[in-house]
Amino acid sequence: MAKAMILAAGQGTRVRPLTKDIPKPMIPILGKPVLEYIIEHLARHGVKEIMINVAFMHRKIEEYFGDGHRWGVEIGYSYEGAYEHGDILPKPIGSAGGMKHIQDNSGFFDQTTLVLCGDAIIDLDIGAALHEHKHKGAIASVVALDVPLSEVKNYGIVVSDENGKIISFQEKPSPEEAKSTLASTGIYIFEPAALELVPSGKVYDIGSELFPLLVAKGLPFYAQNRFFNWIDIGRVTDYWTVLQRVLRGEIAQMDMPGKEVKPGVWVGLNTRIDWDKVHVEGPVYIGSSVRIEEGATIIGPSWIGHGCHVRKSATVVRSVLFEYTRVGAGMTFAEMVVSPRYCVDRTGHTAYVGDDSCALRWGDARGR
Repeated sequence: MAKAMILAAGQGTRVRPLTKDIPKPMIPILGKPVLEYIIEHLARHGVKEIMINVAFMHRKIEEYFGDGHRWGVEIGYSYEGAYEHGDILPKPIGSAGGMKHIQDNSGFFDQTTLVLCGDAIIDLDIGAALHEHKHKGAIASVVALDVPLSEVKNYGIVVSDENGKIISFQEKPSPEEAKSTLASTGIYIFEPAALELVPSGKVYDIGSELFPLLVAKGLPFYAQNRFFNWIDIGRVTDYWTVLQRVLRGEIAQMDMPGKEVKPGVWVGLNTRIDWDKVHVEGPVYIGSSVRIEEGATIIGPSWIGHGCHVRKSATVVRSVLFEYTRVGAGMTFAEMVVSPRYCVDRTGHTAYVGDDSCALRWGDARGR
């Protein structure tokens, strides 16, 4: 089989404020971190040895996943940081640099290795991808996905010949300049020999440094054009869109937790809702210990995290409330992601609790 490397050392600046309190791979979807879906998928396909490189807020990842035994896998962590002025500071060393650091330490990557980003959910047929990689005798493969020409500007584009051998890359080209519509998904397959080309002790990136080197050396480096679901949370606006798709049931292997109390409405334990005095239109998930007061309206797709409190006559439309969010009486939150400290609309505009210029009122449901 293969080993796996999950890249999880980045800061997640483009998805702030979601990453103010948690690292990007821990962003929840249906109450479960993105990274958990990735680990479950690897386990399903028999990939049992997984290294994760970590940096920012690394303890949140390590404490949640531990040694991996709950998922039937083994997980190791490689911390990337530096000692400066008496403090340990996170300092990522690039995607290839992170792998080289592990390789120099233990030689862990001694067989075919699947490399994944820790912030995208996939349902890739891993067995088929590994088979094609081996069948072509590749030193490295990039799993790519065909995207509409109008969207090439959002991706790193892979240009290959008729056999799939990679000729060049284009970083976010305009539709007029694009030589292909194959987008790199950040899923790679490496042989140990590919890592021998990475310099030790340096910040070194897979996409911008190792890949051009493989092309320049004319090595057997291939693109795989596969069809699969690839759900990437690159920006806050992507997060809102992904959650809407998930709640509508468009994505396989994502089951609603809780009990379905009426069509399209799932509820956790210990909730306080007078169903005759509220209006709820599914798909809606209401987590455990949620209170919804009379006159409230919830229109799906919406997710109400555990411990939330929706006050009298408040309205929540196509939105996500993170755990312990209290929505003020009579307030309307439409197409938003709301936490006890901030709310973000679907365009990415953020407001914080106590901001006088914001007419909305909300807060933390944990205080009495």
